[in-house]
Amino acid sequence: MKDMLQDTDLDWATRWLASAKTQYINGDWVPGAGAAWQVKNPATGQTLCQIALADADQIETAAQAAHRCHQSGVWSRKTSRKARADQLLAIARLIRDHAPRLALLESLANGKTYLEALNDDIFTCAEIFEYYAGWTDKFYGEVSPVEDGFLNFTTKDPVGVCALIAPWNYPLYQASLKIAPALAMGNTVVMKPSEYTPLATLHLFELIDRDLDLPKGLLNLVLCDGEAANQLTLSRNVHKVSFTGSTGVGRRIVQNSGQSNLKAVTLELGGKSPCIFFEDTPDLDAAIDRAFYVMFSQKGEKCSEPTRFLIQKGIYDHVLEKLIAKADAVRCGDPLLASTEQGAQCNEAQFRRILDYIEIGKTEAELVAGGMADTSGDNAKGLFIRPTIFSNVPNSARIAQEEIFGPVLSCTPFATADEAVSLANDTAYGLAAGVYTGNVSLAHRMAERLEAGMVFVNRYGCYGLSAPFGGFKESGWGKEMAIHSLSSYTKTKGVWVHYGD
Repeated sequence: MKDMLQDTDLDWATRWLASAKTQYINGDWVPGAGAAWQVKNPATGQTLCQIALADADQIETAAQAAHRCHQSGVWSRKTSRKARADQLLAIARLIRDHAPRLALLESLANGKTYLEALNDDIFTCAEIFEYYAGWTDKFYGEVSPVEDGFLNFTTKDPVGVCALIAPWNYPLYQASLKIAPALAMGNTVVMKPSEYTPLATLHLFELIDRDLDLPKGLLNLVLCDGEAANQLTLSRNVHKVSFTGSTGVGRRIVQNSGQSNLKAVTLELGGKSPCIFFEDTPDLDAAIDRAFYVMFSQKGEKCSEPTRFLIQKGIYDHVLEKLIAKADAVRCGDPLLASTEQGAQCNEAQFRRILDYIEIGKTEAELVAGGMADTSGDNAKGLFIRPTIFSNVPNSARIAQEEIFGPVLSCTPFATADEAVSLANDTAYGLAAGVYTGNVSLAHRMAERLEAGMVFVNRYGCYGLSAPFGGFKESGWGKEMAIHSLSSYTKTKGVWVHYGD
């Protein structure tokens, strides 16, 4: 038995993976009409299960079902806001009650450690549904000051059918961040998880279908590849797309929206985030520990991770020495073991992409840690890559400019605050940035000048559901989390009433 897990959970997972995997459309489970797809365990190379994917016609059928449900008003008008909140809270309870199994499915398909899946992902998913349950009756319009004899007020109406496309790095977490606010605001949903990591989301839909009495067509799940998912972004039955993934795919979604019905689009895309260490950093070793953890946890497959460390020259050698020691000590291995600190990269294509970038980096900068696949012991059959660090990386280097999405860190020295700002902002992305300094005035000046949607001062990676998440430039459009996400799941209507002289 794997440590941390019950035999009953492992046995259950074996039986569940052997069962048929189908689409959830209009309240029914239907076999996919498309090609067969194998979901693999990246830590072992073994096939976990096979899924018949949905084709474009089935995806359009799901969009039509969601549209009919929305038009009927059964969820947006005929279900009270309190009843909506109760259903969101019920989903949260399902997640909490089945957290170990959901985390196990997440870890098996993604390659992240079981503890990362359980503590960083699944429990937060429950919190997301609880948080947005509280917003069902708290996001509303206003009365506008207009001329005498008129009344103008606004309403916040559901946008309609929301196509929600989640990535493979935080599968159920990203799905929850989209489903919960969409339902809270009265919308209907077509959910598309990544074909690489659909298992936890699929199981949650099974639990919802089994235990909750939701209107047919309110929630739909399509298991398909990226090409078939184009139908979601082109369909005139879809009114909004929320996408988390690469900037290239984000551009295509925007183009597809323009070619169809100009549907609303929210994009959470790539990043190449800097973390800046000044010589006056308070408790420098603790700062290094935190920044290293945020960079290399989840195998470096995070859009907001600090992939560029900009280090003031007076502390550069010390910081680099600490980073190298930490990287060399990381234990890669079986994600289901408590002793494992880094799991496997999610899929073969991403594994090869990271290794290709490492080879590029060797021609651009000095490799000081890692730089290879980890094939030690039982890792030989898995997609493991050692934590990799490059030193003295010029900002023009590809490894400093392009998103690698893996355990690869670039370190660059700087002399002055102005130089640090210039290096930090010299990128197409603008998702996040970190600043470590003991000078509060400098911290505020840096936060003001950095071109990033989130700036973390003296602790990189602070996230909370009541704070907005999202970036500038090619890192995306719009915000997730907090009240800010609700605007993208509603449309504002202005109503004029003339009540006489």
